[in-house]
Amino acid sequence: MLSSFLFNFVVILSEIMTVEFTKYEGTGNDFLLLNNLNGQYDDLTIVQIQKMCKRRFGIGADGLIKINKTSSAAFYMDYYNADGSQSFCGNGARCAVHFARVIGIDVTQSIQFDAIDGIHEASITEDLVKLKMIDVDKIENRGDSFVVYTGSPHYIKFTEDISSKHVISLGRNVRFSEEFREEGINVNLLKENSSNEIAIATYERGVEDETLSCGTGATACALVWDSVSEIESKEIKIKVKGGDLITQFDRNPVGGYTNIYLIGPATLVYNGTIEV
Repeated sequence: MLSSFLFNFVVILSEIMTVEFTKYEGTGNDFLLLNNLNGQYDDLTIVQIQKMCKRRFGIGADGLIKINKTSSAAFYMDYYNADGSQSFCGNGARCAVHFARVIGIDVTQSIQFDAIDGIHEASITEDLVKLKMIDVDKIENRGDSFVVYTGSPHYIKFTEDISSKHVISLGRNVRFSEEFREEGINVNLLKENSSNEIAIATYERGVEDETLSCGTGATACALVWDSVSEIESKEIKIKVKGGDLITQFDRNPVGGYTNIYLIGPATLVYNGTIEV
């Protein structure tokens, strides 16, 4: 009995992985960044990712990003939400580009990287990262709400109340509704500040809570605002609860948007190690 216990204990110990990570935040959206260019974290499991991202019991983060080697671009951004699900993340991508420079990838001019939704371009000026998003072909107008895909799906509703209580309540109702329960959707509240400035609050699937910022959500809200506004603008400022972002874009004459950029800070918080 004792020998069996010791054997199982040794097996458990052998499965423990020591992970070196860097904590980042982009306007309050926080991430764990792993240098996986040599593949040392290829076997990191979803359970381990969930443990690392869990607040109070792990490090705590909205998501985890592995910087993987690829032949198609400078690197592959392998992004996981806190629950282990995968999507594209605009703020995470900006942090990934900054981290790529830290670990020695050349980002002196601009850089191309691959992600779950395809190739992206980005550039850095000091700690400000300008990220090119995918083109948006259409915005679905549902009367009192909108749905748009900017690398991740977003549900958007205009309101004067962007409180945490409101966004969490509406977010859970929409995200777990019959229509969106299986795939999930991010839910955004959008408030007009001026003709070229909006404020938003976001409930994120995968985190299943409000986050202080969402890059794909900020982009989606800016495009929705432009689509209903009579103001001709190619740049919109977005106030998220964790700071300020900017979107730039061109209207496509036949519909949709091209040359969409998300601009904002990416901040290295600290480095560390954890056993999972």
